[in-house]
Amino acid sequence: MENTSSKAPLLLGLLGSIIGLALIVWMYTLARPEAPPAWVLKLPILNAGLNFLSAIALIRGWLNIKAGKRTQHMRWMIIALITSGLFLISYLTYHHFKGDTKFMAEGIIRPIYFFILISHILLSFINLPMILITLGYALRSNFTKHKGIARWTLPIWLYVSVTGVLIFLILQLFQPHA
Repeated sequence: MENTSSKAPLLLGLLGSIIGLALIVWMYTLARPEAPPAWVLKLPILNAGLNFLSAIALIRGWLNIKAGKRTQHMRWMIIALITSGLFLISYLTYHHFKGDTKFMAEGIIRPIYFFILISHILLSFINLPMILITLGYALRSNFTKHKGIARWTLPIWLYVSVTGVLIFLILQLFQPHA
């Protein structure tokens, strides 16, 4: 039977997910200005950059833990957490001001884009609680459970980060611009 301290990471994941979902719902209920401020239009490139940095940090963190370098692993994972957190803030800010992006390109890129986008969105929803639970186990020094969930969290988090960059690139390369 689990004790209360081993349930804390699960509660952290649940609470973080509820707060994240509440923020998203709240953001979408706020009145959207007619025209976004000019700086908002620069956020997609920042978002892609933060996703790219997160992916690099995740890979470096994984390589370091595989090499037995726990301190370096922790540093890279903190960088991944920070860049992903900043991404989420920037992403929500952009979509509050700008709304959803309509993908207007045609041809084979259209189903490819939507496959990437839908899988990215669905996996990002389950990834937030997984990240928080994985972090919670690490903070409690329960490395057996940390490793057990991290084996699933890492590839999903990496996929979400990389596909975030791909979505940006596809929009830049194939989306008709006015």
